Amino acid sequence: MQDNKHKRSFISTIVLIGLLVVVLPLVLDPFRLNLIGKYLAFAFVALGIVLTWGYGGILSLGQGVFFGLGGYMMAMFLKLEASAPELPDFMVWSSVEQLPTWWIPFKSLGLTVLCIAVIPVVLAYVFSYAIFRRRVSGVYFAIVTLSLALTLTVVVVGQQGDTGGANGITDFRTLLGMDILSDHSLRTLYFVEVAVLSLAMLLSLAVVRSRFGKILIAIRDREDRVRFSGYDTAHMKAFVFACGALLASLGGAFFTLQVGLIAPSVIGVVASVEMVIYAAVGGRMSVPGAVVGALLIGFLKSYLSEAFPEGWLYFLGGVFILVVWVMPNGLAGLMDQWSNRRRRRAA
Repeated sequence: MQDNKHKRSFISTIVLIGLLVVVLPLVLDPFRLNLIGKYLAFAFVALGIVLTWGYGGILSLGQGVFFGLGGYMMAMFLKLEASAPELPDFMVWSSVEQLPTWWIPFKSLGLTVLCIAVIPVVLAYVFSYAIFRRRVSGVYFAIVTLSLALTLTVVVVGQQGDTGGANGITDFRTLLGMDILSDHSLRTLYFVEVAVLSLAMLLSLAVVRSRFGKILIAIRDREDRVRFSGYDTAHMKAFVFACGALLASLGGAFFTLQVGLIAPSVIGVVASVEMVIYAAVGGRMSVPGAVVGALLIGFLKSYLSEAFPEGWLYFLGGVFILVVWVMPNGLAGLMDQWSNRRRRRAA
């Protein structure tokens, strides 16, 4: 049965990739395709939450921290390119006379990409390993990550001269001289984003099918038994949490490129909890379900905010409650039930 489930996940992933690569670019105009690119940025985070929460049993309510780190680091490079050779405008307004030392590496795109891939991973591993070694887990770990998101938001808002404060980092248009807001550039960025996301989905499927994925499930269900079997459960949990941080950081970088700004609101508590809901709606044990959940919730947010500008949050909240109540395993769980029922009828 497990092999059939993995096979269905692989087939669903291939179909979803085909939909993103072939169908959507043909039927959507540049504006709507850019919206899909924005939703896919959150799909990276949902994919990481499937690995950490669905398979590892690690509920993090602070994934916005790593999403924001990736987004801010990409925005720093874009802002320095846009304002060169002068200082960024928000630094001038804050009477900053010299570029802060920690901004200097972000003058290079190569170093920026390296930082996006490395810094969140290192921070996530060190932070989580120190906690897991003390055997802190479950709701206590979720509260710690929630506090981390709240703390970082306060720090970012308070450092106006270094981070742009409550307004974030905005007003940039080019990436290595290319206008990232033109229709052609947005289309190119979309395909690059889909390629990276597709690779992340396929690697995630390989992880959950591997021996490591089976050990993760065992840790989630009975960590004490796995520990007594000789495994370093703290290291394994920290490793998968770092993988989730990497995916969130990549999503933040693509979000900045697609939207053209980054602000503290994507780091905060509300955004972090919302990211968990993406995975819950799609199915916290489903790799393609994470992407579908992010697309579905993103679409609902856009449609409801246009149709019901004053009450769209209530509609969205109702959708969340309905899904959790009726489909606790998300859309992927509903599809599994339908597939099993059909197979029993055929037998």
